[in-house]
Amino acid sequence: MTTARSPQVTAGLLLAVAGSIAFSGKAIIVKLAYRYGVDAVTLVMLRMLFALPLFLLMAWWAGRGKPRIAGRDWLGIVGLGFCGYYLASFLDFWGLEYISASLERLILYLNPTLVLVLGWLLYGRKISYRQGVGMLISYAGVLLVFGHEAALDGKNAALGAALVLASAVSYALYLSYSGQMVQRLGSLRLAGWATSVACVFCIAQFAILRPLETAQVAEPVLWLSLLNATACTAVPVVLVMMAIERIGAGLTAQTGMIGPMSTLFMGVFILGEPFNVWIVGGTVLVLSGVFWVTRSPKV
Repeated sequence: MTTARSPQVTAGLLLAVAGSIAFSGKAIIVKLAYRYGVDAVTLVMLRMLFALPLFLLMAWWAGRGKPRIAGRDWLGIVGLGFCGYYLASFLDFWGLEYISASLERLILYLNPTLVLVLGWLLYGRKISYRQGVGMLISYAGVLLVFGHEAALDGKNAALGAALVLASAVSYALYLSYSGQMVQRLGSLRLAGWATSVACVFCIAQFAILRPLETAQVAEPVLWLSLLNATACTAVPVVLVMMAIERIGAGLTAQTGMIGPMSTLFMGVFILGEPFNVWIVGGTVLVLSGVFWVTRSPKV
């Protein structure tokens, strides 16, 4: 029986690793695109413009043979799409103008701890002593890396970190409020429609805030945005969902810890970001703290 399950487990782990690395590549691509003088509003619009057909296809595929979505669920989809994907994406892209890809990924990786805090604030769910200790360890790791960047970049580092943290909080709100809708619609169908709504918000934001001619960007920005929309946005969603089907959400989340490490190494070798004891120490603390939080027994 164990032998029969081994190929499925192996496949699930490989899918989870590939999805985590692909997700992490987003920050690298964004930093590369900023070298061509594009801003966050334009860049997030291009990413979502290229991703929209893929998300619509995902939503249609996941909804085949299922009941039509009720009106109240459409309202929920719009709300979740706004906070979970539009606002979170825009704040994240904006923050990346000011901080390194490594620090951005570490802040975003605090997401499980933010979900715990929101659960306590919104629903009165208890946070165990062990979870609290894990949270302190992970936040200490982010502060270590942030302190190093702040010493070099000053106010820019503070602004960038605040924007990315706000992005993480926005996505944590999405996770906190999406539970019941996931049960009714399914995770892939909900993600497909919510991200499609977010794409419309991002495109509308560009149309309101920027003249149309600013969409004429350098050709490498277009290719980077296309790569971001496919390999680092739509494809990882599918890979992670396939991994969850094979090995479960818990093990998939644990495997996702490779994400910050892959961002760290890609940042060093592709972007030329520093690799020092501050970065390594902060990364180890964040990964250890989040691992402790997600492995904690329920109390």
